[in-house]
Amino acid sequence: MSYPPLPEPLEVATYDNHTHFDIAYGDEALSTQQQLDKAESVGIKGVVQVGVTLETSKWSAQLASEEARVLAAVALHPNEAPEYKTLNALNDAIAEIAQLATQPRVRAIGETGLDFFRTEGEDSLKLQQHSFEEHIRIAKENDIALMIHDREAHDEVVKTLKRVGAPDKVVFHCYSGDTDLAEICIENGWYMSFAGNITIKRNQGFRDSLKLARRELIMVETDAPFLAPEPYRGRANAPYLVPITVRFMAEQLGVDVNELAAQLTQNTERVYGSWSEGLA
Repeated sequence: MSYPPLPEPLEVATYDNHTHFDIAYGDEALSTQQQLDKAESVGIKGVVQVGVTLETSKWSAQLASEEARVLAAVALHPNEAPEYKTLNALNDAIAEIAQLATQPRVRAIGETGLDFFRTEGEDSLKLQQHSFEEHIRIAKENDIALMIHDREAHDEVVKTLKRVGAPDKVVFHCYSGDTDLAEICIENGWYMSFAGNITIKRNQGFRDSLKLARRELIMVETDAPFLAPEPYRGRANAPYLVPITVRFMAEQLGVDVNELAAQLTQNTERVYGSWSEGLA
């Protein structure tokens, strides 16, 4: 499976605030350096590399410490937490995430949250809930963003954030709600990050949410190598495809692409800080 061609570059550069360089997809491999170079060539000046296991979180933090175009997010994915089987084993892994969170180029805890699509069973769901709450605590203790994975769990994610207290900066990664969730995000100042699946015809709720959102609360991502935008759905995604999603979002909002890209850049830097600070 080949990667799609390069899109027309953006005139105003922006970011991919959620990608997974560590995950291979398809038959054609691109190195991290190739991914970053291709992205930069079309106006994507930086990415947030996201860990989903202890190992990939360590790798993400290390990459961010060495590469000026990369910041890191670290966490145990909601579907990873139950794999530890016991609370003690899970807590040991969470303690290592907490150590990674102190590094200067780790700017988010994520992706974390709740997933009722793939995780089943009372014991597994309890471990997932515990992990989510501990990740929230780590984000608050380090004053960094919380990057939410929310799959078929909107109500419980919101209830948890309100019950334990949300960090100052909360990002609903790969926003998958309707306008009811959008209104909650707006009320609480939570960010909504849109991926390539907003371009899919059936996802009208995502588009309605984008139109409802305050402009200062929206961001863009790939979740690469997944969720390539139309017309490349099903092919390997990469940060260099962000311009397609940005143009689609601008069209939906009826705004100039440059204006939207500048807003996305401002929003992303407000959440994660400067890409130029904290390098080893």
